[in-house]
Amino acid sequence: MNTLEGSVLLIGYGNPGRLDDGLGPALAEAAIRLADNGLIGGRVTVESCFQLAVEHAAQVANYDVVIFADADLQAPEPYRFERLQPSTEAAFTTHHVEPATLLGLARDLFGATPDAYVLGIRGYEFNDFGERLSPKAIKNLAAAERLLESQLQN
Repeated sequence: MNTLEGSVLLIGYGNPGRLDDGLGPALAEAAIRLADNGLIGGRVTVESCFQLAVEHAAQVANYDVVIFADADLQAPEPYRFERLQPSTEAAFTTHHVEPATLLGLARDLFGATPDAYVLGIRGYEFNDFGERLSPKAIKNLAAAERLLESQLQN
């Protein structure tokens, strides 16, 4: 896969207090470290949040590329990295918005069509409370970090 070009928004989302559900924010932290070390350049903006909200559509509209990073119970190990298309249906609740819906809102409200990807990092433990990742999730996170470095290198 070629490296991603243009301005990039990485949104890592999930609940770090729910074990492997914190993989998205953990990847956002890793991306900040990569940027601080000069490995992924100043064209990358990193956002971390518990969940996606409709307000993110305005932010998404300002970038050439958007990567939505989250824990994924169904992904193959270590992750899935797939191109995402805007949803033609605006389906959301006040507590949850799908990445494809955000892309559809960015397109319909702001005329923006960034390239978008889902980075689903394989997680295993979600049914308890604690601010830690499982050992297998930590390995998958490391692989996702290497993917970011290769895709977003200067």
